[in-house]
Parts: sequence; structure tokens; C-alpha cells
Amino acid sequence: MAGVFAEVRIPHQKSKDGFLFPTVISPNSAMGFDRSLLAESIREQKPWLEALLHSSGAILLRGFPVKTASDFNELVEAFDYEEFPYVGGIALRSKVVGRVFTANESPPDQKIPFHHEMTHVPEPPSKLFFFCEVEPQSGGETPIILSHLVYEILKEKHPEFVEKLEGHGLRSTWILGAEDNVSSPIGRGWQSTFLTQDKSTAEERAARLGIKLEWIEDGVKTITGPKPAIKFDKMRGRKIWFNSLMVVYMGRNDERNDPKSAVAFGDGTPLPANIIYDCHKIMDEESVAIPWQKGDVLLLDNLAVLHSRRPFDPPRRILASFCK
Repeated sequence: MAGVFAEVRIPHQKSKDGFLFPTVISPNSAMGFDRSLLAESIREQKPWLEALLHSSGAILLRGFPVKTASDFNELVEAFDYEEFPYVGGIALRSKVVGRVFTANESPPDQKIPFHHEMTHVPEPPSKLFFFCEVEPQSGGETPIILSHLVYEILKEKHPEFVEKLEGHGLRSTWILGAEDNVSSPIGRGWQSTFLTQDKSTAEERAARLGIKLEWIEDGVKTITGPKPAIKFDKMRGRKIWFNSLMVVYMGRNDERNDPKSAVAFGDGTPLPANIIYDCHKIMDEESVAIPWQKGDVLLLDNLAVLHSRRPFDPPRRILASFCK
């Protein structure tokens, strides 16, 4: 406990590395809570909260007076992290208020595989906030898993595969039209991806993100990499599985893109399908999926934790905010 905050236990948490994952924080029952007290407490207890995030990688705040997108924006601003501009991301999102966007708007029947956010850019966001404004009728969880555990499990089970990933990294390609496509798991067209309708400006912004553009008749082909697939987390002193391999290989299927050819080893050789599907199975089994409740806020360390999304029956409205 730290002042007005109390660590609690809930169903679905798992014991990882000697602690419960994720850490769950609720109001101290002896305190009367309102939004101003919540913002003040976050500012005062930020070092404690950051220490928890460092050790666990994920914090679920449950039971606090966060009901609207504006409430969520106030909470994010109380942490006083620098805002991360969503340029170069291909998930379809809409700005809601302040620093708040909708989470990935891909169709509800589609699963979004495990990934770190925006691993294809030189400096991905360091922290992610998710907020449940409308809880799903069913499904729609946001499963999470620790990146270093993924690396350790796969290194033991598929050592040659992981060794090649470490040696060659990954390269990926995808094709974007000009306009957004709400039926696609990729979603964004190149104009909203790079926040411009000018091709030269798009090329400049893509280049700053390490992305090469090749213009084609009905859109643009983006080429990223080779990029490292395994990184060393200096703050925690361990290797991590830091890539979006699963979401590219299993989640980018639309009229323009074949996910099986959208990603390859950095030397251009194809990925082994049987191992990819086994990795996907392992991540599902080892992950933690806590059903959303209205008002929940999930804070993730993007370096330490991968996240995904399960299919759901509407309504469901999850909002997001990214920080540098």
C-alpha cells in the first residue's frame, strides 16, 4: 500500500518471477475518492507507481473514478509523461480528446495477435495506457505476457529459430491504399499513417521512421528492416522478445496483403510456419487475460510486455494513449 492506493488480488492474475502479474491497484477503502484526489495521488506517488511498473511490467488500476474519455485523459496527464505522436502506426484509430485515441478499430470478430506497439519505428512508445469506457458484452480481453518469458521459453523450445532471429532480425512489407479501410486489420491508408496527402512529405516522414516507400498503382508498398527481433533490456538486464512478428504474420490479411509473405527473416528467407504457430500457441497459454470492467485503466511498459486482443461481441469501447 502507498497512501490512498492498495495492492489487491483478483482472479486471472498469474504468479510470474515471484510476483503477481499484472499488479492490481484499487483505492484504499478508508479513503473517499474523487478525480482530483486521484490525479493528486498519482503525482505524489509516481515514484512508487513507476517502481511497481518496473518490477511487474503492467499495472491494472481498478475501482477508481474514471468513467469518461476526459477522465482518462486527466489520469494520463497526471502521470506527466511526454506524449507519443501516432505517426507511422497502421492500426485504425480515431482521436477522442486530448491525448486519447480509440484502441485498434479492426472488426470485432478478428483477433489481434501479440505484439509490442510500433516496433518498426526507431523509438517506439515506452508506455501504453488502455481504458475501458464500455465493457464488452463478451470476449474482448486484452491478454498480456512478459517479453523476457517469451524469449526464454522460445529459446529453450526452438533454439535454432531464435538464434536466426537474433542474427538476422526481421524485415516486413505491407501495402497501403490512400484511404482508410475499416474492414481491414491493417486499417490505415498511407495518408492517415503519415498524416499527409503529399507523397514527398510521406516519404520524408517514413524515412525518419526507417520505412522505405515504393509507390504502386493503387497505393504504396512499405518496407521495414531488417530490424532486430530480440533486444536487451538494459534497465532489467535481460533479453526480450521485442517485435511484431505475430501480428504481421497472422494478422495482416486483406485484399492487398498476404501475411505469410509480409514478414521474413532479415536475410529474406521465409519464416517456418509450424514454429510460428507453435509460438502463437505458447503465448496464448502463458498470457494473462483479465476481463475488462468499465473504468479499468491498464498501464503497460511497452519494453517489458506484449499485448493482444481477443474477438468480442459489441458493444466494446477501449481507449488508448501512448507515451514516450
